Amino acid sequence: MSGSQVPDGLTLRPLSARSVVLSLLLGTHPPELPARDLVRLVAGFDVGASTARAALSRMTSAGDLRRTDTGYRLSERLLERQRRQDEALRPHTRAWEGDWETLVITATGRGPAARAELRSALTALRLAELREGVWLRPANLDRPLPAGLDRVAERLVSRPGTPAGDLAARLWPLDDWADTARALLARVDRSRRPADRLTAFAAVVRHLLADPVLPAALLPADWPGAALRDAYARYQREQSGQVRAHGTRT
Repeated sequence: MSGSQVPDGLTLRPLSARSVVLSLLLGTHPPELPARDLVRLVAGFDVGASTARAALSRMTSAGDLRRTDTGYRLSERLLERQRRQDEALRPHTRAWEGDWETLVITATGRGPAARAELRSALTALRLAELREGVWLRPANLDRPLPAGLDRVAERLVSRPGTPAGDLAARLWPLDDWADTARALLARVDRSRRPADRLTAFAAVVRHLLADPVLPAALLPADWPGAALRDAYARYQREQSGQVRAHGTRT
């Protein structure tokens, strides 16, 4: 089934059984549920029991899930994704004093796959590329950098000559991000069916992962980042209540 185009301009494809299972476990702490509860929960999102069980089996074989004594748990690889998702909802920031965190790539001779992996890692750290091999962002995030990064890059603190607001607007498509965030807020307000709401909030999570989390002084007026996080936090509490309710059933 293809996604539908709606007046807010967003096209969201219905989630597969695998995506429904992952969305539920990524939002659960700890990310483990009994098989019976998982099957009951995904049924509320238009996924049949046989389809859910087949998805769980395939996901275990693929390394997405681990079978435990009581049910299914996210694999270590996906635990890292959950940590990034949690950080996107509650980013750790500090007061910004005008410095920029800067990384200059010094490693040479790497193949395309290694270069693509490094680009993905730097993007996940909310850095942006000024030019090839030079990545930076305002130094307002309080988060560790991967230990191996020092083997491929030189880490610096800089004060660019370009006005900070102009540089931020050059590095990130801030207006586009804000427009999509507002469209997502409108979508989740209109969504009523559980499957539609889960699809919309899965898109919210993906969008929050792309939020540069800039200092307020560098953001356009009426930046919707906080509103989008608040909406997702409310939905996460709602889903946690559903998970607990299923867990109490005999």
